[in-house]
Amino acid sequence: MFRLFALLALVAGAATLTLGFSPSVKPLSAADPKPIAAAAEGDKDFFFKPNDRIVFLGDSITAQYQYSTYIELYLTTRMPKGNFTFLNAGIGGDTANGGAGRFQNHVLAEKPTAITINFGMNDGGYGAFNENGNKVFVEKTAAMLDMANKAGARVALLSPNAVDRRNKTNGAQYVETQKQFYAPLKGLAAKYQVSFVDQYAITRAATDKMEMDDPKAKKAVPYYDGFHTSPPGGLLMAHAILTGLHAPALVSDVVITVKEGGSQADVRNCKVDDATGFTANGGTFTRTDNALPMPMQKDWLPMLPYTNELKDLNYYGLTVKGLKDDDYTVSIDGVGLGKFSAKDLAAGVNLGNVTAGPVWEQGNKVLQAINAKNALVAQRFFGVVMFNAPDWLADVAAERKPMELKKRMDKIDTAQTEVYKLATPVPHKFEIKPAPENQD
Repeated sequence: MFRLFALLALVAGAATLTLGFSPSVKPLSAADPKPIAAAAEGDKDFFFKPNDRIVFLGDSITAQYQYSTYIELYLTTRMPKGNFTFLNAGIGGDTANGGAGRFQNHVLAEKPTAITINFGMNDGGYGAFNENGNKVFVEKTAAMLDMANKAGARVALLSPNAVDRRNKTNGAQYVETQKQFYAPLKGLAAKYQVSFVDQYAITRAATDKMEMDDPKAKKAVPYYDGFHTSPPGGLLMAHAILTGLHAPALVSDVVITVKEGGSQADVRNCKVDDATGFTANGGTFTRTDNALPMPMQKDWLPMLPYTNELKDLNYYGLTVKGLKDDDYTVSIDGVGLGKFSAKDLAAGVNLGNVTAGPVWEQGNKVLQAINAKNALVAQRFFGVVMFNAPDWLADVAAERKPMELKKRMDKIDTAQTEVYKLATPVPHKFEIKPAPENQD
């Protein structure tokens, strides 16, 4: 319990980092595909749906409230009218056997419409492959899928993240065990007709590349002990899960084309006003989005090379065609975001990866509010859901526990309402002008 809240505090602390633009953030190049849909447009293939009541089930990695918080952050900022409810049923040291045993009381009793199941890290035993252990893992995972199907809840079955050989004792052995141990999950998902994300394969490919780029784990460190997440690892996992579940990439996109005698604005998932005065030297416009980008945290930046620069998850686009060949500053409400060349702007830049400005600040306040709300979720789960009264108090608990659960849930719902208020987009004035050193 103390470990959980310490980890929550770390996540909350990460949300208050100093603002600034990172020159290491690569703008979208002309060769990169543009996102084609926004979550608000209702991607039919996306696993999560508006009004979902979501339960994240798993072991200590789930109980850290990192990858689950970032999934929640994506859903909240991308669908600010989504009316989601988020609950976490992660317990340190748990396995599929434990999950199956508590599935009714900890998961189905919450009446979820969507469940993510993330077991297997502890089940594999952190050593050589164990055939009997794997048999239990498969049987108990199947039992959870069967219970979920009978209850009418959608399931996203996840293989766990691959351990990082660079800083996990016997990681070289266990990462290979994981591959064999989780192999049956894809077949189980097909049998029970549920969604499946091979998070192991995705994160294994990422950490293999990290080994080549950063063999001593000095910069890119997703897991502080080789398997539990630090905030960068939370992002790595959330990216793998969300993209695996077909999350739309687009936040919104504005394309300004400068022409003789005026300019034209083409938009997706936003509204633009007052963009007619653009010239080859830049201009201003007012942009009102239907969604917000996830606020890029500075300690996420080392993960960008291993998460496709978030172009497939957090594209907040700006394109300006027809500018004179110079460097330009982009600002929102007078706050500079960074310097871009005319070539970069003509190709399109992803402002979702900057770490400054009013849009970022709004998203960051949403993250902080989610962290505060999730402290209430954790208190309800560990203090009430998991409470088992002794025999001599069973009658009192039977009467009081449902009332306390509702009381705590009402507080969570109130906090969630405040989160959505913070996530409501507002108009902002964008300005593109020649960088100071280029001005006459």
